[in-house]
Amino acid sequence: MHADLSPVIAATTQWLTRAYPATGGALAAALCEVQARQAVTVAARLRYPTPMDIALLGLAGPGGSARLDWVTGADDPDGPAWRTWVDEVVASWAAALLTDPGLAGRAVAALAGEGGHPAEFRRLLAPDDGDRRAAALLRHPDLLAPVTALHHAQLLTRLDPGEALAA
Repeated sequence: MHADLSPVIAATTQWLTRAYPATGGALAAALCEVQARQAVTVAARLRYPTPMDIALLGLAGPGGSARLDWVTGADDPDGPAWRTWVDEVVASWAAALLTDPGLAGRAVAALAGEGGHPAEFRRLLAPDDGDRRAAALLRHPDLLAPVTALHHAQLLTRLDPGEALAA
């Protein structure tokens, strides 16, 4: 089921790692990409939890990176075609997960009942010192704040739907 999310996961991961690149060479770039991919995978699975959601995504498309590029100052209207597969909401949710360990834990726990296993998201949930150094920009709350703020409330609603109804 989640294989249909692969273009969105790949493009959104690439956008995050280009906007907030690793520091320290090829190994650091690989560690940074793994962390971004894990966060994007969790975010995408939360955003598109059913086969119908995924089918609608395939019909309508994810929206592209234009607003994200504008928010981060990387405006590139003639950029590569992969940018059309970037999902702004998924990128925003992934940014929130990368910068808030408690929120990441709640998100992975929400997936646990849907076939997600915490072990497959180890670098997101429990990064070691090497992971943190490699993704220093990608995990910096102040740098990601403009992206996180775009859809943070929706993520909280998705993780605590009963709380939103009570408000």
